[in-house]
Amino acid sequence: MEDRLSRAMVIDPTSLSGDKVVFGATVHLLDENDKPIKYQIVGQTEADAKIGRISYSSPLGRALIGRSVGEEVEVSAPSGDKYYSIEKVEFI
Repeated sequence: MEDRLSRAMVIDPTSLSGDKVVFGATVHLLDENDKPIKYQIVGQTEADAKIGRISYSSPLGRALIGRSVGEEVEVSAPSGDKYYSIEKVEFI
């Protein structure tokens, strides 16, 4: 625990900008049924998909990092492949 705390960095998402998905970004997606979904990319200890926070190391998080608005991503899940379109990237 002490090692983690000594290496921890506080990132203020409002200080970031751009249209690429990075750690701290809030990403607006459309799923394959055109249902809107919004997630913030966070660390593993902060992740809680029920409140819209997914880990950068989750399958969806890994698929989104580095992608831009307008791109489509494919995620392999136990229930089958899922497809998403990146509609908007915010830093809030």
